[in-house]
Amino acid sequence: MVKETKKNGSTAEVPEISRPSTAPDADTRDAAIEKRIVLTIAVLAGFITPFDGSAVNIALPTIGAEFHMTAIALSWVATAYLLSSAVFLVPFGKIADIYGRKKIFLYGIAIFSFASLLMTMVPSTELLIVIRVFQGLGSAMIFGTGVAIVTTVFPPGERGKALGIYITAVYLGLSLGPFLGGLMTQYLGWRSIFFVNVPIGITTVVIVLWKLKGEWTGFRGEKFDLAGSVLYGAAVVTVMYGFSSLPDFKGAAFIFVGILGVLGFALYELRIPSPVLDIRLLTQNRIFAFSNLAALINYSATFAVTFLLSLDLQYTKGFTPEHAGFILIAQPVVQAMVSPVAGRLSDRIEPRIVASAGMMLTATGLFLLIFLTETTPLWHMVLTLLILGAGFGLFSSPNTNAIMSSVDKRFYGVASGMNGTMRLLGQMLSMGIAMMIFAVVIGPVEITPEYYSQFILSLHYAFILFTVFCTLGIFASLVRGKSRPAVSVSIPEAGNKKGR
Repeated sequence: MVKETKKNGSTAEVPEISRPSTAPDADTRDAAIEKRIVLTIAVLAGFITPFDGSAVNIALPTIGAEFHMTAIALSWVATAYLLSSAVFLVPFGKIADIYGRKKIFLYGIAIFSFASLLMTMVPSTELLIVIRVFQGLGSAMIFGTGVAIVTTVFPPGERGKALGIYITAVYLGLSLGPFLGGLMTQYLGWRSIFFVNVPIGITTVVIVLWKLKGEWTGFRGEKFDLAGSVLYGAAVVTVMYGFSSLPDFKGAAFIFVGILGVLGFALYELRIPSPVLDIRLLTQNRIFAFSNLAALINYSATFAVTFLLSLDLQYTKGFTPEHAGFILIAQPVVQAMVSPVAGRLSDRIEPRIVASAGMMLTATGLFLLIFLTETTPLWHMVLTLLILGAGFGLFSSPNTNAIMSSVDKRFYGVASGMNGTMRLLGQMLSMGIAMMIFAVVIGPVEITPEYYSQFILSLHYAFILFTVFCTLGIFASLVRGKSRPAVSVSIPEAGNKKGR
């Protein structure tokens, strides 16, 4: 650690990456190698964790048939992973800031890989759900640190490009999961979805231990806020369980109680010197607050699109799962090409401009989907997917760049965890909206030809709502203000002393 003098005259310790004393050229080469290593492990981890979550969804019927699971138990296979990830993301982001981001990232990869291996041998429903919780824990440790490490190693002028590559890996995992998961389930069995994580995880662990020598902290020695973490976790579980129970009254009640819990958590965090989430990041940092809000809206408006279009292609259009997957892959292919470019643009152009343009394109694509019918030509859907892919790509990496660049380096772990939490909450909200509309319009019945008209009507309502969401997201993205690196948040002096 090194001493850094602030404008107010106080000093604070800043993490220093240990490197051997070498000539300037050698230092430059070491830094370049370190960047490549960090980006490589971030991309590997950024792909397998969302891939696992989305690939499992398409394998659920096969898993349920093998274990003779009820619909409720089957839903918990997917929900347990999302809940666990959401609950632990912010706390482990803070733990990483205290004890070391590389260390927590390494533990997360190890836990996720070991849990994936156990999933290939799981013998019962109960153990399957328990192991999914541990997978979610490992995923939270990865996502709570991956973006933070990339942001730490890459300076502002290169950060957008690096985050663009990382976000591409994340979105490819989310988007390719259903397609590749369907192929693997059909030809190799559902357990192969989990087994593929093991060699990738082992490779990542080896690279970290062998090549990555630095360590990064922001609040070394600070006391961890256990009470706040428990309150936060309880509130998130309550809200997300409520969304999974909609449109029942019980679901609305749980959401209301969860929101009260979130408010209580915020008030508690404002009163303690070492909070797990410094609420001043949201109340005093306009860029951070509105960038996270924009991320929440974006995921809420877009996550269910692939799910809905997959059903439309297979039910009303009559495509096989493989053919539907080939059509839906148009969106992630475009997004994979656009994200790195958008990241580089956000290094040169104001990130909110690039991200807002992406949100506008996304809203345009969602608007076009409102007019889907049973006879809509395939080219219309492919064109819409191309527009959505471009919109996703333009929004994600610049928005993440704005989030991470708006906070002091001490908060990188917490900021990374908050960004991941917005993703998970948005996913749950998006699916909750889709399921609620299905329940109201179609009812608890199987989607057969006599219900296709109601199914199409459900799609219209869903895409209308998602278009409205995305339009609101444009304003949230624009009003965040001009981004600038390392916006400092004033912290009480007692908290500084306690955390050093």
